[in-house]
Amino acid sequence: MQAIAKVERAPGAQLIEVNSPEIKPGHVRVKVLRTSVCGTDFHIFNWDEWSQGRIHPPRILGHEMCGIITEVGEGVSERKVGDYVASESHIVCGKCVQCLAGQGHVCKNTLILGVDVDGVFAPDIVIPEANARLTDTSVSPEIASIQDPLGNAIHAALATPLEGRTVLVMGCGPIGLFAIAVCKAMGAKQTIAVEVSPYRLNLAEAMGANVLLNPKNDNIEKTVLEYTGGIGVDVVLEMSGHPSSLNQAINLVRSGGRLSLFGIYPKSEIEVNLNEIIFKGLLIQGTVGRKLYETWDQMHELLSSGKLNVAPVITHTLHYTEFAEGMELIRSGNCGKLVFHVAD
Repeated sequence: MQAIAKVERAPGAQLIEVNSPEIKPGHVRVKVLRTSVCGTDFHIFNWDEWSQGRIHPPRILGHEMCGIITEVGEGVSERKVGDYVASESHIVCGKCVQCLAGQGHVCKNTLILGVDVDGVFAPDIVIPEANARLTDTSVSPEIASIQDPLGNAIHAALATPLEGRTVLVMGCGPIGLFAIAVCKAMGAKQTIAVEVSPYRLNLAEAMGANVLLNPKNDNIEKTVLEYTGGIGVDVVLEMSGHPSSLNQAINLVRSGGRLSLFGIYPKSEIEVNLNEIIFKGLLIQGTVGRKLYETWDQMHELLSSGKLNVAPVITHTLHYTEFAEGMELIRSGNCGKLVFHVAD
């Protein structure tokens, strides 16, 4: 079979012939129907500084997919042949302090599909039973394949109640766009979207954002404070990772409000006004991955209920063998979420 892999320590990736992996105890074999492309895959494709220090070729890429279980290994008890599943990308140990405390999303022994172990950009894969998350058959393969990143948005957005709240989403990449839809589904009063790309602002409007702001043209702080009567927003979801956004977010959230950070900053050290955080009594949440497996339960309920519509974020679908074209499409910035078709 053919898989998309990083085979050398250089930019790019290749379509290579590989054998189907052997089934292992506690694992399931999955026939992949769809995969979706994450920013992490794009970083690895470009071979940036992070990738050079983390990826050890050869490595099959990808960590977002849905498919059908075709075989189960010894000891598998909660999954069966024929189950419709999606991938949780974080393989956790289940034994560390974090895992035992119900905080598997920050397990210190985490291995990530397509990063630390072979990933899902192939027609036939083997993953741990716990990483094959059951999905309602009413959910289309395209939507099912994007649940891993959608879970990031749900984790970030639902740290505190959203009903009746005004939410500021800073950065409208796919996860920021998902977050807008989550806010709408959970009854947020208003959602304000901030994004420099007109293409993505249009997508933000399609996802249900009430106010669209572009830092290139709009005075963000002045506009948001005027819009909220000088009080500030109840919740900020900082998804951009732009260095200027952090202090701006602190300024724009109301006293007693909540700031969730998901965007990764180019430099980890940024000067912030700590006294503003303290005297405003802010709740600050660092968001990584999905709560295992609380977030998946929340996502299952939202998707099954029909309240959450994330379809507009999926703007392009290609066959997985056209991965190079897909990466260039992402580079152009004129796309939302890209899904690869693998099988029917």
